[in-house]
Order: sequence, then C-alpha cells, then structure tokens
Amino acid sequence: MINRIILVGRLTRDPEMRKTASGLVVTTFTIAVDNRSRSGGEKSASFIPVVCWNQLAENVAKYTRKGSLVGVDGRLTQRTYERREGGRAQVFEVIADTVQFLEPKGSDNTSVDTNDDYSQPEDDSRNLDSIDIVGNDLPF
Repeated sequence: MINRIILVGRLTRDPEMRKTASGLVVTTFTIAVDNRSRSGGEKSASFIPVVCWNQLAENVAKYTRKGSLVGVDGRLTQRTYERREGGRAQVFEVIADTVQFLEPKGSDNTSVDTNDDYSQPEDDSRNLDSIDIVGNDLPF
C-alpha cells in the first residue's frame, strides 16, 4: 500500500508551534490548495491541515508565516477524538516528512527582496556592450 501526498499551497494563518508533555516540538498549520476548475467554472480551494515534528516543526515555525507558499510531502492520517460537548469527531490531516519553502527569504508574497544574496553587484559601471577580446583568449 502507498500513502503519499504532495501538496503546494499557501498558509492560511501563522504556524502554531508547541511542545508535547514529553518535550517533542510539534507545529500545525493549514494550507489552501487551489482546485482545478472546469472550463470557465468558479475557482475553489481545499484547506488541508498539516502537522510536522521536531526540527522540521521548528524550521516551519521560524521561516514561514500566513501567506507563505510551501510544498508539503508527507502522508495522510485519520484520527478520532471525543469532543468536549460530547460525541466523536474525525480529523484527516497530513503528517509532513518535508516542507519546502517556495518563496525567497524575506518575500512579502508580491515581490522579491533585493537585499538577498542574489542581488546585483554594486559595481555596474562596466559597459558589457563592448568587450575587447584578443584572438589568443578564445579557446577555439
């Protein structure tokens, strides 16, 4: 049997990190995943709860926030619990094995931060339209 799920979506709220009684770190969040719409149909989304543990949980809580675009790879689980007002409830959720952060660090979801490691060098004084190349410099 195979139980594998891969989702790409945006966090609907900031992730919630807490520790269990035994000291394990757990982070929960929900992602909105676009549903395919039939030609000209209304757009809709599914809201999928995700749980991650230990170091992954700490990283998700530290580096993501509401609106962050993430890729989640994990497995689908079902659990049942007793409600406070009585009765049983079932919950389906994804237990994440990996979470990929799909936007640049410091992104505000609308533009790329130009102060990251990939920004242009400060010396733009070179004119690259005319470069003098001596014939001996060419490898062919």
